Amino acid sequence: MTESARVTATRRSYDTVAVSYERLLAAQLAAEPLDRAMLAAFAEEARAGEGGPVGDLGCGTGRVAGHLRGLGVDVFGIDLSPGMVAVARETYPQVRFEVGSMTALDLPDRSLGGALSWYSTVHMAPDELTAVFAECHRVLAPGRPLLVAFKVGDERVRLEEAYGHEVDLDVYRYPTERVASLLTDAGFVVTARLVREPGPAEATAQGFVTARSAD
Repeated sequence: MTESARVTATRRSYDTVAVSYERLLAAQLAAEPLDRAMLAAFAEEARAGEGGPVGDLGCGTGRVAGHLRGLGVDVFGIDLSPGMVAVARETYPQVRFEVGSMTALDLPDRSLGGALSWYSTVHMAPDELTAVFAECHRVLAPGRPLLVAFKVGDERVRLEEAYGHEVDLDVYRYPTERVASLLTDAGFVVTARLVREPGPAEATAQGFVTARSAD
């Protein structure tokens, strides 16, 4: 299937910024206790029971997958950008990383014990978001957890420069209720919602929704 020009531009942009992205964001979690708390709660739920490994979907340079590995989670990462995956493999060699698309995951049905989308849908329009949540529901074992982190708002923002490089990106911000509603429509049971105010380097509030795949 031929990919859209926007997906190609997103991949190329992240291939370009990969090394700078990791250098600039490597310590970000250390400065955000609420983010770490959300990941800790997700990790605790993912470790409980059975259901397969956890997929960090849209893993970027692997910093969150590496953090989850440190919390005892059996985690692997998938990302659209080969450049980001190359940096992830070098930086976090204890974690498996693969190139792939969140809208067409090369994973069997009900094969994951948990799924994470940590700001990995921020370049997706509403129709793509619907497709991604449907894929997440397909690959998650019944009753297993999903954590989605995103930028809160109700607009599309154009980016032509980021991480010290020229890029070609659209950034979508979504109301928390919209994300929760799309997850419910995809077959999830929403379990928690959190909005935190923007940090010093952030332009908007940050949203987190947790859910579990319906039995």
